[in-house]
Amino acid sequence: MARTERTDIHQSVTDRIIRELEAGTVPWVCPWSRTKCGIALPRNAATDRAYSGINILMLWGSVEMQGFCTQKWLTFRQAHAQGGNVRKGEKGTTVFYADRFTPKSEAGSDEPRQIPFLKRFTVFNVDQCENLPESMVAPTAPLPEREIVPHAEALMTETGADIRVGGDRAFYAPDADFIRVPPQQSYFNQIDWYRTVFHEIGHWTGAESRLSRTFGRRFGDHAYAAEELVAEMTSAFVCAELQIEPTVRHADYIGNWLELLKADKRAIFTAASAASAAAQYIFSSSTRQPSVEDVASAA
Repeated sequence: MARTERTDIHQSVTDRIIRELEAGTVPWVCPWSRTKCGIALPRNAATDRAYSGINILMLWGSVEMQGFCTQKWLTFRQAHAQGGNVRKGEKGTTVFYADRFTPKSEAGSDEPRQIPFLKRFTVFNVDQCENLPESMVAPTAPLPEREIVPHAEALMTETGADIRVGGDRAFYAPDADFIRVPPQQSYFNQIDWYRTVFHEIGHWTGAESRLSRTFGRRFGDHAYAAEELVAEMTSAFVCAELQIEPTVRHADYIGNWLELLKADKRAIFTAASAASAAAQYIFSSSTRQPSVEDVASAA
């Protein structure tokens, strides 16, 4: 029974992501262009901890579909604990928590086998609640671009990545371990340069000496598509924390991502989890490091 439920979770979430991609909607970008919600990672309103992994995509998707004005979320009990309540008739959003259990048959063994699984629970956007403290429902004022840029510059420096400016292509060279990006003046909008840099820093985190991800070697293979998916989401997660509007750098990869997701129902969970880990790694040397509410990794 538990195995069937796990399969349903992975398949249902993957099917939703596939539908969105086939409709031309990229789940880690769309909320910013079609809603009045501010740019941010989704956070638990009671703990101020950011959600992570696949939960970011699930919650961003709900913000986009339902037009919420905030990225703050609460469980039913948390709303009551804050003196408020969820409005009658409101439907929550399902998020996931990754956990493991040890089969009873192996409980006494020297190295018991642990089986990963996903727990479901429901959260509600603050817009779906009432009678909450004003501080909890007040929107976060967006930063002007002149204040975002110094934060982005500082974060780039704090990572310690070897970033070389020049040429007309952006790439990460894994063998030599450096990033190459064109000069800022070659971009129509300055902020686009930072989106590009954080995409390449996303690749940089995958080096063996860091998070040790497997890089694909050619366009079109599944490992290559998966790594590009991780880098795209890493950039989106980092940009959201910096209040930079995420965009799709490589729309031509969408076909490869669809092929990957259709072949492996756990791929989006794995990629989102890896992207959250990469974003955490990038922020690990920074004073802006976000606290994380949960990680729904591939189970």
